[in-house]
Amino acid sequence: MTGTRIYSGAPFEAMAGYARAVVDPPYVFVSGTTGFDPETLKFPDDVESQCENCFTNIARALAQAGASLHDLVRVRVFVASREEFERIKPIIKKHCDAARPANTTVLAELVEPYMRVEIEATARLTAREQGRP
Repeated sequence: MTGTRIYSGAPFEAMAGYARAVVDPPYVFVSGTTGFDPETLKFPDDVESQCENCFTNIARALAQAGASLHDLVRVRVFVASREEFERIKPIIKKHCDAARPANTTVLAELVEPYMRVEIEATARLTAREQGRP
């Protein structure tokens, strides 16, 4: 097994046998992240709040790896409907505008009906973050 595994402690990681993120320099690969709120252990009802939670959870995983949303090089957004995509576009822009990562957005039926959005991300560690001068 190569790379360092990062776990958030969310129950889904244990149930499905995956890590929140894998650090394999120079990249950090963040698993598909839903709008689950680790503070309340619930999913908000609205897609906007779920999208904000996705980016909060992605940012936490990246921080554990020594990176941030500014280091994003790729995001994949899975959203339940076209109408909901229109509602989250400004949120995606807010969190991705600085990095301008490559983006793929897919309309998809998610695992549970209360899940409205899931985002997968890849970031690139800088030389400093990789422990190099």
